[in-house]
Amino acid sequence: MHTPSAARDPGRHFFAVNMHAFEVVDLEALAQREGTPLYVYSAPAIRGRVQGLQAALQGLDALVCFAVKANSSQAVLQLMDELGAGADIVSGGELWRSLRAGIPPERIVFSGVGKSAEEIVQALDAGVARFNVESRDELELLQRLAAARGTVAHAAVRINPDVDALTHAKISTGKSENKFGVSIDEARAWFARSDDCPHVRLDGLHMHIGSQILQLEPMRLALQRLGAFWRELASAGHAIASIDVGGGLGVRYREGEQAPDPVEYVALIREALAGFDGRIVLEPGRYLVAEAGILLARVLRTKQGEQRRFLVLDAAMNDLLRPSLYDAWHDIVRVGGNDGRETQAYDVVGPVCETGDTFALSRPMPRCEAGDLVAIVGAGAYGASMASTYNSRPLAAEVLVDGGRYAVVRRRQSFEDMVAGEQPAGDWRKA
Repeated sequence: MHTPSAARDPGRHFFAVNMHAFEVVDLEALAQREGTPLYVYSAPAIRGRVQGLQAALQGLDALVCFAVKANSSQAVLQLMDELGAGADIVSGGELWRSLRAGIPPERIVFSGVGKSAEEIVQALDAGVARFNVESRDELELLQRLAAARGTVAHAAVRINPDVDALTHAKISTGKSENKFGVSIDEARAWFARSDDCPHVRLDGLHMHIGSQILQLEPMRLALQRLGAFWRELASAGHAIASIDVGGGLGVRYREGEQAPDPVEYVALIREALAGFDGRIVLEPGRYLVAEAGILLARVLRTKQGEQRRFLVLDAAMNDLLRPSLYDAWHDIVRVGGNDGRETQAYDVVGPVCETGDTFALSRPMPRCEAGDLVAIVGAGAYGASMASTYNSRPLAAEVLVDGGRYAVVRRRQSFEDMVAGEQPAGDWRKA
């Protein structure tokens, strides 16, 4: 049943161990009807997170730009648009998706270390609000392309504040050895020579130090360095119209973890940027959608090895890559709860032919049998958006639930869909 705590705050973690329904939709009936693996997203949970952050930002000229890479579903992007949020994009494809979902270009910022000339032109033609520039080469390319089109691009320099985000090494982006951004010294030189690029209005600052950040101290330190640099530039006569503080707020994936309080986070922003009268941009992704999603899977079988007991699901690493890629933890719940069953320890695995196709090791769970339904929790971010068709496994379906209803927002990929872009080698050409 829908838990009372979820009703009070749909943005918080609301999955009970004895879980029979999700947002008053019967998960077993849903899985029977739509099949598994199946991604299920909660619209009320997403609304709760977005609106909670927006409420904390009241009184500031602030824009929440959802990091599209976390979940690029058209339905999720449309929901973001309805809530007044924008989009933080890192590719031409994400630009296309965001515009198609109705997010206006003036609420889109373009980040990423490897923007191609084609993607920059697409963004210039669309009229995105700002380019977050990450290298001198990119700045000069943006100048040439904007000049060729007779326009002026608004840009922010992404500084690398050299702060350890205290997160997984593969999702840390704000240390000096990371590929992202430039040093404050280099950024200072860009502003000093900004007249060299008349078709780029360099009037913004940007940073992003990493993802799945659960401690606010790294944020505080990075914001202090960002604020100090803004004040230095302002004293030197450089007008700064926008400061993008990035994203990275973490979520609860396991017992003992807790998402940062949005009010406490915004208080750090207010303190570090006190006196700034321009626009403040935030780029949360995971924070807004991770806990709003689950991945439903069926138990195919149990297998007792000489040393391990395996629980084999019909979901695999191609559906949810995070455990294989990052050794990431996701709670795994048997839908229906304990049902009086004893607890057993399972290595929870998928059917893909890789040892790395593992969701959990020695995970205590109620005894499971073939046909049981399980939910992999916290799968709303970097789940479907990172999925592949490895082992020629079609992409899973996705549904959005809202107020006792659900809608299929991506149908299950068929074998025909999977090979739609392929063809025999019959049209031979010379390069």
